[in-house]
Order: sequence, then structure tokens, then C-alpha cells
Amino acid sequence: MTLAAPADARQARFRPAFPPGLTLPAGLLLPVAVLLSALLLGALPFLRLAIAAFAPGWHFAPDAALTEMTSRAAVTATLHTFETAGFSALGALLIGGTVALLLTTTDVRGKRPLAFAFVFSMMIAPQVAALAFLSLFAPNSQVLALLGLSPAPGTQNPLLGSGGIILVMALHHAPLVAITLWTGLRSVPHSLVEAAQMEGAAPLTVVTRILLPVLRPQIIAAALIAFVAGIGNFGIPALLGLPVNYLTLPTLIYRRLSSFGPAGLPDAAALSLLVALVAGLGIVAGMLATRRAGGKIEIERPLEPFWRLGRARPFVAGGLWFLLLLKLGLPFLALLSEALTPALGVALSWQTLTFDKFAEVLLRQNVTVRAFRNSFLFAASAAVILAFLSIAFAYALERRMGKLRRVVELVIELPYALPGVVLAIACILMFLKPLPLIGVSIYATPFIILFAYLARFMPLALKAPVAAMAQIEAHHEEAAKLDGVTLWQMLRFIVAPILAPAATVSALMVFLVAFNELTVSALLWSSGTETLGVVLFSLKEAGLAGEAAAIAISASVVILAVMLLLDLSARRLPDNVLPWRI
Repeated sequence: MTLAAPADARQARFRPAFPPGLTLPAGLLLPVAVLLSALLLGALPFLRLAIAAFAPGWHFAPDAALTEMTSRAAVTATLHTFETAGFSALGALLIGGTVALLLTTTDVRGKRPLAFAFVFSMMIAPQVAALAFLSLFAPNSQVLALLGLSPAPGTQNPLLGSGGIILVMALHHAPLVAITLWTGLRSVPHSLVEAAQMEGAAPLTVVTRILLPVLRPQIIAAALIAFVAGIGNFGIPALLGLPVNYLTLPTLIYRRLSSFGPAGLPDAAALSLLVALVAGLGIVAGMLATRRAGGKIEIERPLEPFWRLGRARPFVAGGLWFLLLLKLGLPFLALLSEALTPALGVALSWQTLTFDKFAEVLLRQNVTVRAFRNSFLFAASAAVILAFLSIAFAYALERRMGKLRRVVELVIELPYALPGVVLAIACILMFLKPLPLIGVSIYATPFIILFAYLARFMPLALKAPVAAMAQIEAHHEEAAKLDGVTLWQMLRFIVAPILAPAATVSALMVFLVAFNELTVSALLWSSGTETLGVVLFSLKEAGLAGEAAAIAISASVVILAVMLLLDLSARRLPDNVLPWRI
């Protein structure tokens, strides 16, 4: 009988014989893999963009890029971008700030459904919001006709142009402000309010003299977040600006690529860097504003509602629901009526009501059916891949990265922070030629859209798992190390089961925002890879408003269903992961 070989000998038999210079310690494999993945998804596309703009042909020649950036069209589009983003940010700050304070500081009823509906209005795609408001104010609007406010036939829609863009973007980005302020209000100790009340301060005085000064950094950050969102917004300026030739930087880039194709890439790269520069200034200013807030404060008791509304309670609740009616209810009612009428100008009634347009876009039209399938596949694939990656990334960031963690996080956040049009141009430039070594090109294939989704939504996918990983004590891992488990075994059998609920939430959140995405896919799609956002925009441009409305309503129903699913699972999630759970 032969004796079994020692364990070390058996492991050595199957260990690959790497050259000494190519081996890595086992503890560095995961951090290095995470770092390389972050560079691939976050840094490399934008590096390629900068090279294409300032060093075409790998020779430093910035003159062409600077000429394009200072051209008359670029300057006009930049001014339009500042105008719409700036004024819409102020409007979003006023609306979102008011809603955040009322839902946090008062005893108004129905806070949970109010917050849910308010955030839902942001989760629907910007182009859907723009289309809904266009339908509401159209000369043939069924809602305005019902209210006796229908404009004269042939009247131009008043939302076309800068005013409509500012209004719709302000309403659409107001929840961003509210979410940011909700986060800030959680960090305010209730003892400040109690001290002021003991001195006889009225609730309004507490808000204006205590809360607003304390929240000044978050207020500035919220306004800048709305400003940056306005800089990169494509769907709203495209639907409300392009018909009247009112161009912002994202729509100017879209028009250049639509007109010139790949020949317009150098100009598009220069304009994309201009967008990135404008947005980057807002991002840096926001980071500086939040940094001025100081370090963490130990809070024994977080802020609680202290403003008893008394008889004004139903009026405040009514005002909030009226805001949601104007922001969400009436526009979608107009959109639904347009989808249910058989033809333009036909009054909606029980006799004329038809679901034919829904059947057309959901069952009969190949391009719209394919767009639904593509959007599901792209969003679901990105969600599943990022859910798995988020577990390894969360473990590496929390346990293994050390001082490199902040650098890696900044690189990962870059594609999400900058406008989507910048990422789209970067991906085109990165994958226009065949990939090195393997000689395969993913340009004009579904994989370029999937790559862009992975890069853009990685920060969103990491939020819940990183928060969950921070709450896990290390004794599980230490015990596993004593038992001699490998890194793969630890991730598979210990870390993954613990982080699975948070990773599932991340997947659903990624699906939520990727399903209706337009800004990235508008520049990356090709025949056969159309997404819902692209098809909706194309139908509207072709004058098929009813079919576009049917797609918008159907897509919004999907978003609502996913949000309800997330809300039902909220008890199993880390705190503050779902933005509408205040």
C-alpha cells in the first residue's frame, strides 16, 4: 500500500509553474484585478477621448480641437447649456428643497407614497418626461380640452425652446435635490431642534435659522448635482430643442455625428471634452462644498419631525399631491390619451378608445418589439454582471485596497459622474478599430452598449454592497483564513451569501436606470441594437406621437413594477439604499 502524498505536495503538483517575475502574492490578486477593471471601465475610455481630441494620429496637435471648442456653434451651444442647466438647477433646488423639508420636518400624512411618487417621476426616462409634457401642452391635448384650456389649432407647442427645457428639467431633477437634502437632514442631531424649541423658537425659525445654515454645504451640493445633470441631459433638450434648432452641447454632438458619421468623430471628441470640462467644474465645486461640511458628528438621536401643522396639515398634503399631479399625473394622462386615440385630432371617448397603438408597438412592429427585447437584455445583462462584480469589488474596497481605495473609487465614479454623451464618444473612439491581439471589433455590436452600461452604472451597483460590507465584522473571514480557505472559496461561500441581498438590490437599481437609457445608446446603437429610448425618439421625430406615447407608457409601467419590487424588499436591505425610503 502506498502512502498518500502530503497536502503541500499534492497542492504543488497542480500549481502552475509561473516564472518568478510573473507571480503575485495571493493577497494582491483581487486588488490588482479590481484596479485593472477600474482602469478599463473608468480611465481608459476618457484617456482615449483626450488623445483623439488633442493628439490625433498620436501626434500632439491641439489646434483643431481648440478651434472646434471655440467655434460659433460650440460657443452658442455652451451658452444654451449653461442657460438651461443653470436655471433648471435653481428651479429644481426650489422645488426639491421644499419637498425635502416638508417631508422631513413636518407631520404631514402620506410621506411614504409621496416620496415614492416623487422619486418615480425622476426614475422614468427624461425623454419620456419631455414627451409627456409635449403631449400635455400640444394643441390637440385631450387634457387641456377637458379643462377648457385648449390652444388654437396650429399653435406651436409652448414647451419647444429654452423655456420648456428649463421647466421640464427643473421638475425632472427636483428629486435629485430632495434625495441629497434627505441625506444631509439625516446627519442633523435632533438636540439642535430641541435646544431651539426650549428657547421658544417657532418651527419656521428653526428651519430658517438652524437647519438651512447647517445644511448650506448640502444645499450647494444639491444645486450643483442638478446643474451637472442638466449639463449632460440629452433626452429633454433633444425633444424640446432640436425641433426649433435650439442646441445644447449634447444635442450638438448628436447632430454632428448624425450628419457626418465617423468623419465627425474628431469634432465630437473635442465637444465631448468641452462637456466634460463644464460638468467637471460642477463636480469639483460640489465636492468642495461637501468637504466644507466638516467631519462626522456623533448623533445620539437623528432629526425627527418637529413641525406640527395642525389645521394646515391637509392643505400641505394637498399641495404636495397637487405638485405631483402637475409634475406626473397630468402629463402622463395626456400621454395615455394620445396613445389611446385612433388618430391625431380625434377626441377621446368610449367610442373612439382603442388599444391598437399598444398592440402595434408591443406585438406587431418588429423594430419596437426588438427595442423592448434589446432594452431588457442590455439592462438585465448589465445588472447581473455588475451584481456579481459588485461582491468582489465591495470586498476588495473594504478589506484589501487600503490607501488606494479612494483613488479606485474616483476612477470608478468617473463614467457615472460625467455626462453620458462623453462616455459614448469615448467608447466609439476606443472600439472603432479592432481590439489589439484578438483583432475583433465590437463597434456597431451589442457589446459596445453593454460595455458602456457596465462602465456607467458600476458606481450605482456598488452602493448597496459596499454599505453592507462595511457593516460586516471581519471575524468570519479571519476564521476562514485559519481553516486555510482560498480567496475564491471565501468570496463564494462566506462573502457572497452575506452580500447577496444587497447585490440583488444593486442589480434591480441598475436595471431601473438602464432600461430607459437614451444618452449613451443614442450614439452607440446600430441596426438591430435599437433600445427603447432610441426608438421612442425616432418615432417622435417621424411624427408618430401616438406610438411613441404607447412605448413611453409601457416602459414607465416596467419601471414602476421594479420600484414596487424594491420597495417590498426594503426591510432586508441596508439603510439609505433606496432613495425614496426617508
